[in-house]
Amino acid sequence: MFTRTGKVIAIMVVMSLAVFGCATNGVQKQIVATKKAPEAIGPYSQAVKFGNLLFLAGQIAIDPKTNQLMKDASIEDQTRLVLNNLKAVLEENGMTMDNALSTTVFLKDLNDFAKMNAVYAEFFKSAAPARATVEVARLPRDVKVEIAMIAGK
Repeated sequence: MFTRTGKVIAIMVVMSLAVFGCATNGVQKQIVATKKAPEAIGPYSQAVKFGNLLFLAGQIAIDPKTNQLMKDASIEDQTRLVLNNLKAVLEENGMTMDNALSTTVFLKDLNDFAKMNAVYAEFFKSAAPARATVEVARLPRDVKVEIAMIAGK
């Protein structure tokens, strides 16, 4: 007999298998990394590929050429750099921004939404991905925006 928690876990496992396929089908997770985007600054990967899906870690406004944080840059400049960093990780896996399925945007100040959104629209001219946007109390290194992405072929 399953407990309530056990039932939830069992349902999550079944749903994961339905979405990602059984572990026995030979699909392995692969780490994707590029020097054209900032290196991971902790125990995580720039991206993980699983089957036809690519899960991209959240990017903040670090210039990969200089490894410098653009903490005091405008929300527009930070958003542009973050999206260019995500684009570089996609390109390392043979994808483009058109392969983006979903993004999660974390904003320090939701009052910056319109400015962030204007830059975001420059990167997704057609078939924009699904998106969630949330205001957070604090972001790594006190930046104004962080964006994570899921992409697929």
